[in-house]
Amino acid sequence: MRIVALEEHYTVPRIVAGISPDAVARRGFPGPDFVWGQTTKRNELADLGDARLADMDASGITVQVLSVAGPGADLVPGQPGIDLARAYNDALAEACARHPSRYRGFAHLPMLAPEAAADELERTVKQLGFHGVLVNGATDGRFLDDTAFEPILARAEALDLPIYIHPGIPVPAVRNAYYDGLPGNFSFTMALSAWGWHAETAIHTLRLVLSGALDRHPGLKIVIGHMGEALPFMLDRIDETTAAQAKASLRRSVRQTILDQVWITTSGFFTMVPFMAALLSFGVDRIMFSVDYPFASNARARAFLDALPVSPADRAKIAHGNADRLLRLPTGHP
Repeated sequence: MRIVALEEHYTVPRIVAGISPDAVARRGFPGPDFVWGQTTKRNELADLGDARLADMDASGITVQVLSVAGPGADLVPGQPGIDLARAYNDALAEACARHPSRYRGFAHLPMLAPEAAADELERTVKQLGFHGVLVNGATDGRFLDDTAFEPILARAEALDLPIYIHPGIPVPAVRNAYYDGLPGNFSFTMALSAWGWHAETAIHTLRLVLSGALDRHPGLKIVIGHMGEALPFMLDRIDETTAAQAKASLRRSVRQTILDQVWITTSGFFTMVPFMAALLSFGVDRIMFSVDYPFASNARARAFLDALPVSPADRAKIAHGNADRLLRLPTGHP
């Protein structure tokens, strides 16, 4: 069975080396010796060759749609940020050209220069063959509903390709108020993968709805990972408590807007309770397989996919069909 994974990460150490260490530290990224879980992921992130492909092959992953794991161009203002994003995208395009049946790309954008970011998105789609863009959380403390980012939303809508909203490290004020002061490494983990990432990405998505940004861009397609970042569980509650205001100021209810314009992936979530909430809330046509490689295991994700209590036709939709259609992926290869 063809299997497409959408939230799969890479980095290019020589490009990261060009970012100011002070800017990286201010954004909250851990130092080079930080250990993610049981293994350091730096080598896996940087590999776009045999080791990554062997891991994919071992679990039957056909295609990875690759995106930059920060730090990235959203930390770098002006022309240097534009140049850095372009370098990342060109490096990914070279890897995709070497393995066209295995790797595809999401654009990385200079988010601090939104007009240039929109142009770079168009370049990556029309010249490099990419399939959308992935944005790592807030940019300089601002979410995509900020009017500064209208050029990016409009260009993604015009290109008819999705924006994947990936978690970013919460801004310092949020980290300090909500997560600091816990023993050991709990503060960092709580702010990111244990809770903060998911809450912040849900907020990011809801801001696009409540601000009217998705009403202004009804053709814009949004993807979020981690089994919907808790939105499947919360969707009815959110819809009920916003109903009166939404009726007065939005074209659709919050629930309807999300179901019209948001897709979700399974990245990093491999148990049945969140999957059933996602399936019952969003429906099978809006769920797409992902791993979150190398921060999650290809083997575990594949075992989860095989165990889903769905029909063969629905498993195929989740494994590749929905992604093929949304991203307009080439399907001529096995």
